[in-house]
Amino acid sequence: MNKQLVTNGRLGESYLRVEHPSGLTMLLYPMQGYSTSYAMFSTKYGSIDTCFKTGEDTEFATVPAGIAHYLEHKMFESEDGDAFERYAKTGASANAFTSFDKTCYLFACSDHFKESIEILLDFVTDPYFTKETVEKEQGIIGQEIRMYDDDPGWRVMFNLLESMYQNNTVKVDIAGTVESIAQIDADLLYRCYNTFYNLNNMVLTVAGNFDPQEVLDAADKILKKAPELHIERKVAEEPAAVARKRFVQHLPVAVPMFYIGFKSPNAGEKQNFCNMIYDEMILDLVTGETTELYRQLYNDGLINSGIVGETMPGRDYLCSMISGESKDPDQVYERICRAFEKVAVEGVDDEAFERVKKSTYGRYLGLFAKPDALASAMTNCYFAGIDMYDLVELVANSSKEELEKRLREDFSSENSSLSIVMA
Repeated sequence: MNKQLVTNGRLGESYLRVEHPSGLTMLLYPMQGYSTSYAMFSTKYGSIDTCFKTGEDTEFATVPAGIAHYLEHKMFESEDGDAFERYAKTGASANAFTSFDKTCYLFACSDHFKESIEILLDFVTDPYFTKETVEKEQGIIGQEIRMYDDDPGWRVMFNLLESMYQNNTVKVDIAGTVESIAQIDADLLYRCYNTFYNLNNMVLTVAGNFDPQEVLDAADKILKKAPELHIERKVAEEPAAVARKRFVQHLPVAVPMFYIGFKSPNAGEKQNFCNMIYDEMILDLVTGETTELYRQLYNDGLINSGIVGETMPGRDYLCSMISGESKDPDQVYERICRAFEKVAVEGVDDEAFERVKKSTYGRYLGLFAKPDALASAMTNCYFAGIDMYDLVELVANSSKEELEKRLREDFSSENSSLSIVMA
């Protein structure tokens, strides 16, 4: 077992990185003075992974959309009952989620950590699917899909992704469609499980009040050595241009909802994640609550409850999105595009850059005060191929020149789209 103490002089903090003989990497971050602990067991497998092959395969396999999410639902079941029932006995609060590029199983607890970490490692490494249980789940997930199809907030976001991306599977709903999940059976689930739930493709992150030795003991007790793994994911070539500039869907809403998206060039997984830092700073600089643009939109009655900016990095995609409600979304879109163009031409003021750099630095420092946020950030960083402390260093070493370069490359009005949901 290879153990490494990872330290950061700037923060004066450290955590333990363990390469377990099973193939699993564990990132363990004990936090003194905290009463709770948070654990996340994750696989680098999400909704975008629908075409893949391993070193043993001669051809790529294409699986139905939504199968990663379907598999997440099924993992809690076993011959002996439900993992949630086991957690109820320890008092831990457990959950799971599937995103575009990962699936995560997690729990939070203030007591009985040892028992809870054993449950987590056990049920995620012990799949149990039958024809009957798989078919039963189709109805449950089908209802979930139909519910999201009627959810204005969900639809306005996915309509934007469908507008921005022509071929990339990030434009497909994480849960799939009623038609796609109807193609899923136990054999397909086992194939995806055996491919992506290999411990070499996974990471365990733990933060908060816990003893690292209890994690190591649980891993030694439960985990078996995983076979060597090579996964090749087939990614469709994505043009720089957006699929469509504007899309409107009619659903019952009191005020029109909008999502504005800027599609960035794909620079590869690690660089996309690093570029995210700059794009978050740019969103704050141009559309944040203290900006001239925000004040004008508010004073003109074009927004009432604010606008939210977020950046979404992935293995083969990067985009930034701005969302809110407005009686005139097209006018908001036009003004936001003009604002980005203006800053790109005029450049960023030195004082404004230093201000946003400090606020961004403070926000990332804040991750180290929350066990759940820290465990999640460690997972994201690990899958992107960077260390958790690299995030802080990226912000601390950020430059105005690089930010202005990112502004020109990542916020082009030409490669932007507008999604609206209105009555």
